[in-house]
Amino acid sequence: MDGKGKLKNWIIVSQPWAFPASGSAALMAISYVFYLYKTGAVAESNWLFGIIGLLGAVIFQMSGNLMNEYQDFKHGVDVKEKTGPPRLLVEGVFQPKTIFLYSISVLAVGVAIGIYLTINTGWPLIIIGGFGIISAMLYHKFKYIALGDLLIFVTYGLSIPLGIAFVMTGQLIWTILLVSIPVGLLEVAILHANNTRDIKEDKAAGIKTQAMILGLEGAQVTYQTLLLAAYLLIAILVSVDLLHPITFLTLISFPLAIRNIKKMKMAQHNDFTPIQYLDGQTAKLLLLFVFLLSAANFIAPFV
Repeated sequence: MDGKGKLKNWIIVSQPWAFPASGSAALMAISYVFYLYKTGAVAESNWLFGIIGLLGAVIFQMSGNLMNEYQDFKHGVDVKEKTGPPRLLVEGVFQPKTIFLYSISVLAVGVAIGIYLTINTGWPLIIIGGFGIISAMLYHKFKYIALGDLLIFVTYGLSIPLGIAFVMTGQLIWTILLVSIPVGLLEVAILHANNTRDIKEDKAAGIKTQAMILGLEGAQVTYQTLLLAAYLLIAILVSVDLLHPITFLTLISFPLAIRNIKKMKMAQHNDFTPIQYLDGQTAKLLLLFVFLLSAANFIAPFV
């Protein structure tokens, strides 16, 4: 029986530890719209649509996680020797066809949510949502030619915040693209940590990732740059009045960023075990960073 009859396996195979990527982007957008609304920059806001949009973003990511699991197994990218989280297809807990249909079914739910929001908001959501479908169904094609990082940044770092702001206000709030860049960089860092850990296995599978092209030393520098740039950009956004100074609360998470950078530097060409779980640890950093940023956005109008 697929999943060995256990609900937890159906949950695990969808990689819920990665959901902070989409959920965090949506939460940040909701908090920023709240800030704009309370400061009079936007006239109205539909909070229910914001919550529905957040749910839809997570569902699209869930579908993408499942499809990537299927495609990585199909193309020999995931093997038993690979470190990291459980790979239930490789372990034989699920049949490939089951995971493929699971992904399509979840995507259908996401599309239904998107159609509902489009009917109640406007056609721009079709274009924005298109990035979600591309990311869910075709991410592996971008990943295998070293463009996965770019697709994740565009989808999670830009299109999700833009889409959430649109469904809440009925406006394309372009400034949110700038405000969301720090979050997008940390989301890319999650993927980059994963791909750095898997350099050897991905090379053996005949695919290319950005981490593989950069090499271990280059990948380590890139990871460090992604994390540090997120904090630097907060300062820049505050200086140009796109964010309130209280958003410096994000610095509370900075020690965790430094700890993750040190772990990345511990990886060696013959030993990647120090970063075996760095993708998950980077997701925790993202969660804390976005929680602090969002809390600051909610508090800022009253300070």
